[in-house]
Amino acid sequence: MKKLIIFILAITLLSAPAYSREGKALQRVLARKFNRHATPKTGPEPDYSQLSCWSASPFKVDASDSLPAFLKDEQKDTRADVFFIHPTSFFGEAETAAWNADLTDPVVNMETDSRSILFQATVFNGSCRVFAPRYRQANMKTFYVRSTPIARRTFDLAYSDIRKAFLCFLKNYSGNRPIIIASHSQGSLHAIRLLQEFFDGKPLQKRLVCAYVIGYQIKKEAFKKLRVGEQPDQTGCYVGWRSYAKGEIPQLVDAENGNSVCVNPLTWSTTTEPASPALHLGIMNGFKTIVPHTAGTEIEPKTKLLWVDTPAFQDEKKARIKNLHIYDYNLFWMNIRQNIKQRIDAYVKLH
Repeated sequence: MKKLIIFILAITLLSAPAYSREGKALQRVLARKFNRHATPKTGPEPDYSQLSCWSASPFKVDASDSLPAFLKDEQKDTRADVFFIHPTSFFGEAETAAWNADLTDPVVNMETDSRSILFQATVFNGSCRVFAPRYRQANMKTFYVRSTPIARRTFDLAYSDIRKAFLCFLKNYSGNRPIIIASHSQGSLHAIRLLQEFFDGKPLQKRLVCAYVIGYQIKKEAFKKLRVGEQPDQTGCYVGWRSYAKGEIPQLVDAENGNSVCVNPLTWSTTTEPASPALHLGIMNGFKTIVPHTAGTEIEPKTKLLWVDTPAFQDEKKARIKNLHIYDYNLFWMNIRQNIKQRIDAYVKLH
């Protein structure tokens, strides 16, 4: 019965504008239910001088080193570093899970390494050394109550780890090398904050090749000096998108009133003109094959969602999947990989 009540509350919340009076009241009710039996432990604080606190590092063998067979002859040139912030991999049972993940939890770490590091972080390994910290990420339930004080504390703890890892990266590993910031979903929530604190109008912005802030809303006013990428070889900028099947506009996104930025990963511009599948270099399929020319894209003018027209993703009943969030990287894996090299080339030439 408790699970049913929480499920109903979550669905009701997601059906209401998240930041309306009704939405905030529902979030408070749900937060109290989640907190009542939540496990208090979040595990040890990370020590980023230890390789065990990194999901990916050039100083150990890990999933980010993986290379699909179709790229076995690719020439590797790691002139830049990517600091990759992985998405949520701590799901647990909403009623009893801790709010923040334990860095020593083998289930969470395996989920991180076998999914986001393997399928997302690897897109950078042809042109970058890959650094990806483990952090005390927020449990998925936090997003259902994201306007509540407990959610803010949960996200703050997660960000404090990422900030600590980034400072360790700058001090010990980065030198004066070009930097890429990359992220997905919860990772992008934290990446926006990291960019605001360390790059936006700061000296470090000069070392930024590009920030790939994918799978999360980037508000128009998010940055003061950092500009959106309008050209595929632009540097010192950011790009991002949220992928949905063509025609789909979720109510929560509609409630944003268009306060979002989107870059089309087939054209690397913000134009709303449709991009042909001819520009699509390939969907990553099971980390074994690449399937090109199978996705057309366009930016929906009002919400700034990325609409994707592709037959590639269907559920077990052969119905079209409308929310393509988990495929934000896979859909455009080869386009992203090529663009990373293009921007690094432009950065090196400029500097």
